[in-house]
Amino acid sequence: MMTKICIYTLESEDSSMPFSSTVDNVKHPQVASLGLMAMESASELGKKVDDHLRRLYQNIEGSIQDGDESFLISCSCPRFQSGDAKGFINQSVRGLDMYLLTDVGNYNCTYKMFGQEVPMSPDDHFADLKRAIQAIGGKAHRITLIMPNLYGARQHRRSHRESLDCAFALQELQNMGISSVMTFDAHDPRVQNAVPLMGFDNVMPHYQMLKALLKHVPDIKLNKESFMVVSPDEGAISRNVYYASVIGVDMGMYYKRRDYSKIVNGRNPIVAHEFLGTDIKGKDVLVVDDMIASGDSMLDIAYDLKKRGANRVFAACTYALFTEGIDRFNKAVADGVLGGVLSTNLTYRRPELQAAPWFFEADVSKYIAYFIASMNHNISVSSLLDPHTKIKNLIAEHNSK
Repeated sequence: MMTKICIYTLESEDSSMPFSSTVDNVKHPQVASLGLMAMESASELGKKVDDHLRRLYQNIEGSIQDGDESFLISCSCPRFQSGDAKGFINQSVRGLDMYLLTDVGNYNCTYKMFGQEVPMSPDDHFADLKRAIQAIGGKAHRITLIMPNLYGARQHRRSHRESLDCAFALQELQNMGISSVMTFDAHDPRVQNAVPLMGFDNVMPHYQMLKALLKHVPDIKLNKESFMVVSPDEGAISRNVYYASVIGVDMGMYYKRRDYSKIVNGRNPIVAHEFLGTDIKGKDVLVVDDMIASGDSMLDIAYDLKKRGANRVFAACTYALFTEGIDRFNKAVADGVLGGVLSTNLTYRRPELQAAPWFFEADVSKYIAYFIASMNHNISVSSLLDPHTKIKNLIAEHNSK
C-alpha cells in the first residue's frame, strides 16, 4: 500500500502553512518518535520551541505524531545539601529521537549548598547535561544536542600551557553517545575539528537579526549611501562580511591594539581601537559580534563611530551577556551615541535588559523548531543554514515600502 508523506521545504519560515506538497511514496518519514528535553537552564526557550513543533506536526501528513501532545520530556537534576547531584527523567525515552536543549550561560539558575544560594556556572550546567545523558542510558534511538551557547567556546585554542576546554567537552559528549551538536554563532567553528566523525552544525541567526532590526527601526535605509556594516575586530570579520554582502553595502573594521605584557580579567587589555574603512559620515552603522560581555569594546567603538560622524550606531550580537550590567549602555543611548542593541533569546537575558526600550530581541525558537523537524524527518537543512534568499526577499520588501 502506498503511503502519503508530506514533504516540506522550510523555505518560508513565517508562513502559517510551511509544508509545500504531498506526494506518493516519498522516503521522508520520521526517524523515530520525537522527544524534546529542555534542561532547567533552557526551560523558557524549550516551551517556545515545543509550541512551534506542535503546530508544525499538526500539519505534517503521515507523521507518527500529530502534535496534539507536548514533545517535552520532563527531567530534573536534584541536588543534595552538600552540592552533589543526580540526573532524573520522569518518563520513558526508549526509542525516541531525542533533542536536548541547554543554556550553559544561564546564571539565573541556582541551587542550595550548605544552606547558601549558589548561582550555577557553565561547569554546573555542563555537568547536569551529562547527568541527563546518563539518565537516558542509551535507550533513545538517537540523541542530538542543541547547545546555542557552546560550552567553553571562548577557550577554543591553546596558547602556551592552557587547557582546551571546548574541544575536550565535544569529545566527551561524543563518547557519551551524542550523534550531533547544533550551536549558534560559535566563537570559532573550527573547534569541530576535534570531533570530525560527529555531526556539528554552526547556525547563524542572520535572518532573524535583520528581521528584528527592520521591525524596530522601520525608517532605516539599507543602501550604500545611508548604511554601512562595521566589524568590531578581526575575529568578527566573516559574520560582518556576510551582512555587508547580502545587504549590498560597504564594510569597515576595527582592529584591537592590546598590551600583551599583562593579563586583566583573563585577557590582554585593549590599548586602542583602530579603524579601517571608507567614510561613515551621515550613515547608519551596524556593528555585529558574537557576544557582548562587559561591553567595553562595543561602547568604545560606538563612541568612536559617533566622533567620525556616524548617524545612528546599532550594536548586534547573538549572546547579550552584559556581565557588568546595562548602566553604561543606558547612558550611551541617552547621550545619543547608541541607537539600540539587537540580540537573540538563545541565552538568559537580565530582566532590566529585556525591559530596556533600546533592546531589540530576535526570537529564534521557530528556527530551532524547523531544524528539529528537518532532522527528525532526515531532510536537508541546507536552506536553513544559508537563508540568503529569504534575506534578499526581506530587504526587497522593506525597500519597497
